[in-house]
Order: sequence, then C-alpha cells, then structure tokens
Amino acid sequence: MSLKVYELARNSLEPFLPPLYKQVRSRLRDEVNRYASPPVILDVGGRKSPYTIGIKGSITIIDLPRNTELQAALHLGINEKIVGDLKRRRSNVEQFIFGDMTNSDLQSESFDLVVSVEVLEHVEADEKFVGEVARVLKPGGRFIMTTPNGDFVQNRNPDHKRHYKKEQLSELLNRHFQKVDIEYAIAGGYYRKLGLRSWSVSRPIQTVSSIFGNLVNSVQSSDKNIGKKAHGTHHLFAVAQKRFSTETSVI
Repeated sequence: MSLKVYELARNSLEPFLPPLYKQVRSRLRDEVNRYASPPVILDVGGRKSPYTIGIKGSITIIDLPRNTELQAALHLGINEKIVGDLKRRRSNVEQFIFGDMTNSDLQSESFDLVVSVEVLEHVEADEKFVGEVARVLKPGGRFIMTTPNGDFVQNRNPDHKRHYKKEQLSELLNRHFQKVDIEYAIAGGYYRKLGLRSWSVSRPIQTVSSIFGNLVNSVQSSDKNIGKKAHGTHHLFAVAQKRFSTETSVI
C-alpha cells in the first residue's frame, strides 16, 4: 500500500496527538500484524476516520448521514463533502456506507476486525449495535472499541445516551462475544484538557501547549496500573473476540 501525502503527514504527527488516539492505533497495528495478508476492517462511526489512517487493511467506513444541526455542531455523521475529502486523502478505504449499524445490510461474517471509537455512547439501541458487530465479524474476529468511563465521567454531552460503568459494558459485550477484555484508559486532569485544545496555524501558542499537554498526558496514561483505575480515568478500552467455529481454533 502506497500512502498518500495526507496519510504520511498524519502519521508523522502521531507522537504529539492525544494518547487515546495512539493507544487505539497501537492495538490496531498489533491486530493487523496477526494476519498474513491485509485484513478487512469495518470502521463504525469513524466520521473522518483518523484511527485507521495508514493502517494496512481494506477499510469500510459506515456512519450515519449528517442531517441535523446537533450532528454538525458535535461533528457527528458523514456527508458527501467528508466522503469526497477522504477519497482524496486516503489509500486504504474501499467503500463508504451511509447507514445505521443497528440495522445494517452488511454481509454476515465479512470482516476480520471492527473498530468503533467513542461511538457506542451515542447509540440508543446499543444491544442491536453490538449484535450487528458480532454478526458481521468472521469467526475469531475482534471488536476494538472505546467509550467514556461511566465509573468516573459524568454525562454532560447532549448526544450521549449513557456512560457505561465497566461492569455494565462487560455484561453487554459478553452477551455477544466469547472473550471480552476491558480496561480503564487515559488519565484525566489538567494536561488531558490542555491536549484536547484544537491546533491552528493562527494560534501557535495554543497549538504548542496542546502538543505539550498530549505528551505529558501520554506519560501519565502509560502507567502500568492505569487499566485498573476506575477513578481518574476517562475511557473504557475494550477488545471483544467472536467465537471461533471450533474451540480448538482459538489463538
């Protein structure tokens, strides 16, 4: 796969981006490296889909059409402009689907991996969503997802239906997958907030301070014990594996 200029530029900036971005990318690369040939990956609710940029795989993006003012204000959903930009910028995206993952027309057992970052909290019919993810995954396929940590983060987002506590998310995923691993992720505090500020050429001081915040927050979030810390962390990071056709095939 030959990367485009946008992908190369984005990859070069990865060390300075928020730690959640880096952690998802790292896990995706680990999963992709398990395959002898590039896997087929479904990116659900990816919008501009930054988490799969430059990943060695065949990517399908599915997201709701952007129809409402709230969606636009919160940068949710996709439209023809976003799709056009991604087609110019991306080398690994095979198709774009304007659709609802709770009721999709995707073929069963057609994807090796499904990734969904900060999406499930927006979905009212979460049981249907997770069931559809399991349906479209091949036997042994894995679902990589993140969502706000409901054990610590209060829900103040007008489009968030709920924030899951770890136990609640575990119960949901275990109803559809054979193996589920969930950890707490990303330390909160001043440096996390600083790192989430937008970058702009016209605001160099803000941009530099945001980069510095991300670097410090990355160090804070790399604590080997953070996966067990319910208090003070902002996300749940889950990897769920679909049952193989036979038990003896499990990796």
